[in-house]
Amino acid sequence: MTDLEWVPQSCTLPTPEQPLRVAQWDALFTEHLMEVSRPGPLRLRLELSGGAGVEERVRDLAERESGCCSFFTFTTTGDDAQVYLDIAVDQAHEPVLSALADRAGPLAVAGEGP
Repeated sequence: MTDLEWVPQSCTLPTPEQPLRVAQWDALFTEHLMEVSRPGPLRLRLELSGGAGVEERVRDLAERESGCCSFFTFTTTGDDAQVYLDIAVDQAHEPVLSALADRAGPLAVAGEGP
């Protein structure tokens, strides 16, 4: 899968900006992602290591993503040690959620944290 194959056609982010957004997600996953789980077919939970500014970074990225892909519902919870990002979609966008999970999983830092 190429970097942009999982980006849905309904995304309103201008095409030239899409590689940068993908890179921002990849960087977050590579630096902080501890675990990916699927509590349900339309939900994805990302557990990220905490630290200075991590929760704000997650919230900012999720807010910007909501601006171009309004079908995502993001909920961020956590504390200084861990941040949880819950992502939900409707049935029509389940393949996008699955592609995001498939992309994130291999980038997880396997419990090492920064």
